[in-house]
Parts: sequence; C-alpha cells; structure tokens
Amino acid sequence: MAGYRIGIDVGGTNTDAVVLDEHLGVVASVKRPTTADTGDGVANAIDAVLAASGIDPALVAHAMLGTTHCTNAIVERRGLGRVGILRLGAPATTAVPPLEGWPDDLRAAVGDHAYLLSGGFEVDGRLLSAVDEDAVRDACARMRGEVDAVAVIGVFAPVDESQEERVAAIVAEELGVPVSRSARIGSLGLLERENATVLNAALMQTLTQMATGFVAALRERGIPATPYFGQNDGTLMQLEYALEFPVLTIGCGPTNSIRGAAHLSGATDALVVDIGGTTTDIGVLVDGFPRQSAHAVEIGGIRTNFRMPDVLSVGLGGGTIVRSADGAVTVGPDSVGYRLPQEGLAFGGGTLTATDVALAVGGAEIEGLAAPHVPGDTAVAAWSTMRAILEDSIDRMKPNAAPVPVILVGGGGIIAPDTLDGVAALIRPDHFGAANAVGAALGEVAGQVEKIYRVEGVDRRASRADAAAEAVDRARLAGADPASIEVVAVEELPVAYSDGTAVLIRARAVGRLAA
Repeated sequence: MAGYRIGIDVGGTNTDAVVLDEHLGVVASVKRPTTADTGDGVANAIDAVLAASGIDPALVAHAMLGTTHCTNAIVERRGLGRVGILRLGAPATTAVPPLEGWPDDLRAAVGDHAYLLSGGFEVDGRLLSAVDEDAVRDACARMRGEVDAVAVIGVFAPVDESQEERVAAIVAEELGVPVSRSARIGSLGLLERENATVLNAALMQTLTQMATGFVAALRERGIPATPYFGQNDGTLMQLEYALEFPVLTIGCGPTNSIRGAAHLSGATDALVVDIGGTTTDIGVLVDGFPRQSAHAVEIGGIRTNFRMPDVLSVGLGGGTIVRSADGAVTVGPDSVGYRLPQEGLAFGGGTLTATDVALAVGGAEIEGLAAPHVPGDTAVAAWSTMRAILEDSIDRMKPNAAPVPVILVGGGGIIAPDTLDGVAALIRPDHFGAANAVGAALGEVAGQVEKIYRVEGVDRRASRADAAAEAVDRARLAGADPASIEVVAVEELPVAYSDGTAVLIRARAVGRLAA
C-alpha cells in the first residue's frame, strides 16, 4: 500500500509515535511526555516524529491512534456523558435494577436515568414480553435534555435483536442522541452486557472530543491521512466506527504492544512483557495476535463481558518508587510516572526509582546520565525484588512450567535483567521502546460477531454462514477493503442452561485497510 503511516500510542507516562513506510518498516520513532491534556502530547509527538523522519506530511496516507483516554475517563470518573438506560426486561428482571453494584461515584457520573420496561426473549427465542412503545416514548420524554446518549439492553438480545432495533429507532426519533445497543457490544450475561453497553454510551462524547483534537492536529500539519483507532483485539477501526463503539478502545494499549512486539521480533507465539513508566503488562502472543480473555473483565469496579485481551498488569515500571526503611526495601506499586525526568535521582531529583536502581547496579545505561549513588545493600535488594516480580508475573501467564520465549518491549524495558528464570530466550527487538506505536500503525481491520442461533431442524451450515457474513459486514464498516476481507475463524459453542437446540456462534473476519 503506497504512502506512509503514523502510529501513535498514548500511555500514562509517554506518548510514542512512529512512521512506517509502505513496506511496514520503521522510518523513525520518538517518545514525548504525556501531558495533562492528552491532545497536546499527541500533537507534540506528531511534530517530533515528522521532524525525525523528514518525510513530507502530504505523503501520510493513514494515521492510527491507540489511547487510554477512555480507560482513564472511567477510572477517574471524569468526562463521561450522561446516559439514559432502557432495559427491556420487565417483569422478569425487576429484582436486580440497572447499575446494581456500581460504585456510587461512577453511578453519579453517568446520571440517574434508568428505566425498566417490558420486553425481552427467552433463551430459545420465544417472546418473553412485548415492547410497550408508549412506555418507551414516555421514558424518552422524561430524559429529554437530561442525557447525552441512551443505552438499550434487551434480555437475550443476542438471540433476537429486533426489539433493541425498534426501541433504538424510537429513541433516535424522540431524542436525536446516539444510541448504544447491547447486542452489538456484549455477549451472553445480562448484567455484564448491560454494564458494557452503558459504559459505551457514556464514552461516546469522551472519544468524540479526543477524536476531534486528533483530526485537527493532523489537518493543521497538512496530513491528509485517514484516521483510525486501535481496538481491543489488536486490530483497527475507522473513526466513524470507533465513535459508535468507543468501549472497544479500552484494551488497545496492551494489544498494540503485543502486535508491535510480533512485528518487530518476527515471533508469532511468545509472551510479551511491556514495561512502561508505571506498570508492566504481560500478554500472550498466539499466531501473531493477542490472546483474548475468556472471562468477564472488571473495568473501573464493574464487570463487563465484551472482548478484551488477556493481560496481567503489575505495579512495576521505570518510574516505580523504591523505599528503604528499617532495613527493609520495598518496590512500588506507586510510581512517579511521567515526572521521572524531573524526580528520578539520576535526573537530579530526590526520588529513588526502579530506573535509578537499574543504573546503579549496572543493569542499564542511559546516554548522558551517570549512575546515581544508591547504597549497595538497597540497590541489590531492590534489583532482586524487581527481578522476582518479573519472574513471578511471567510464571503466572505461562501455559505450562516449560521455559518460554519472552519479547521485551516498552520504554521501561531497561529495568529488566538480561536473563530471567523460566525464560527460554529474552528478545529485545530494535525500536522495542516504541512497540506500542508500531502495533497501532500495523493496520489490519477486523469485525467480530457473537450470536445465538436455533439449530433444531435447520442446516447448521446456514447459521455459521450467516454469522460469518455479519462479521464480514462489520469489518467493512470498521474500514476494511471489502475485496481483502477474509473470514479467519468461526466457532460454535453450546449455550448453558438450554435444551441443546441453541448454539453460540462467534465469527471473526479480517481485512486490509481501505485505500
């Protein structure tokens, strides 16, 4: 594909940017501190990588952004939109109301506009109760001017989406605000799917603001690139699709690192250890893509069930604070984060960090910096603790006790020893510090669907073909070139608590970026 690509990954400590050529080779990579206003950090990174590469901005065909912006909005309870919640489940689900179990501050952030209305289906597709359209319109009247988006959740909507589709049409007619439908976001499990759908609705305006700044930064620099966002499975989605499904960006940071590690190292199956300024994220690379979690994922204190990468995060990074008191040495889990260049001992500050320890014991070198003075006993004990944290965390993610290859990436990777117990080979590829930005720029687009089908008395192949066709359509909507889309997986799983005549079919399609 002709033209350059810019990949940007916004982390808690640094914003990384790379330029890839048409053969996906790295032309230049840079790091810039993440700023309080993440848009400023993104703009700074774009300026720096353009200068480092020397390319003409007009030749950049695609620009990809991986961001923790939505994750931070949930964790910090800021910038979230007000959400109206319409659950189609009365009278069957009245015992557990919407937002049950949510932390009070997160509940307050999305607002108090939840309505439990008639509707829903049984697991076998039979009607549970019909939708009362007058009740839907009445709920809309009560929410008018009070919500920024609406979440519509139907009982067993993955079996039959028709009620959610009808209610979404009424909401659009009555309120004119974005609508998030649960059957398009989560899988089986009403409460987890509802939580994911509400979060998606709450993040719609959050990502819109981020996207507006990103597009403006590109256009101000004469970059005509088509903008894309990274999503949780290591693939991309074009801007319009991302604005409809912002919750799919939440796990893109670790997946970008895993995809970037695979590209830079040439490995297809390994553990990827991404050491940043604040945390170490460990993921599993399987056939060149991140392994997805098979369990419900907790985000900001609530359980969700949409697709997320299987990642273990521990509190160890380049900025992790090391303390020594009464003969005991502790490492983290708190960190100076993006303030490392101001607060770390080696940089003239007064805080002992993991980076300072690595420099002091000779485990790392940073050009232009001398090793700081750290008492010998403290340095050795801290270095040993850091090593143990990494080894224990890797053991937790290994499929078995046998040594495994480990790809080490991330700007904080200098704090890792050259050898680790239980590791067959420790690979540090070129540009390992910007692997996350490389992963963001790689550029395959995917669509995935999970639906329940009745298979009694029907040709099961027709159900599988229907799911595959919808996955292809979602890949097209996400920005894939229709001619390049291929169905890469179709899984058929039994549905718990059913009579055996219903199956869950999960289909995934992948294609190249549209020109």
